[in-house]
Amino acid sequence: QVLLVESGGGSVQAGGSLRLSCAASGRTFSDAAMGWFRQAPGKEREFVAGIDRSGSTFYSDSVKGRFTISRDNTKKTVSLQMNSLKPDDSAVYYCAKTPRTAFFASIAYLSRQASYEAWGQGTQVTVSS
Repeated sequence: QVLLVESGGGSVQAGGSLRLSCAASGRTFSDAAMGWFRQAPGKEREFVAGIDRSGSTFYSDSVKGRFTISRDNTKKTVSLQMNSLKPDDSAVYYCAKTPRTAFFASIAYLSRQASYEAWGQGTQVTVSS
């Protein structure tokens, strides 16, 4: 069974930065793709960023150029560096893990919630203007 635990959320002013981390337990990590999603109050959960087994990264248009996803297979962690934060970035952020997957993944696969088999409990990010 996979357990994902996010950390690093908090409150920041617009223009500031935060770094989210997600630690995974269980045997498999390097053979899976990882993703970050977010959900704001009254809105559906949406894709933010994904990284496949090769290390290729994918982003939603709303965060491209501001956020960076990375992974450390040795430590079984995935991180999301968030810069130039905006009030619209305020949400609960979730990390997610796919089952064993192909070495190269597409954004179509990574952006689909149904592609993931495990989810963290979420961490709150609040950006004030």
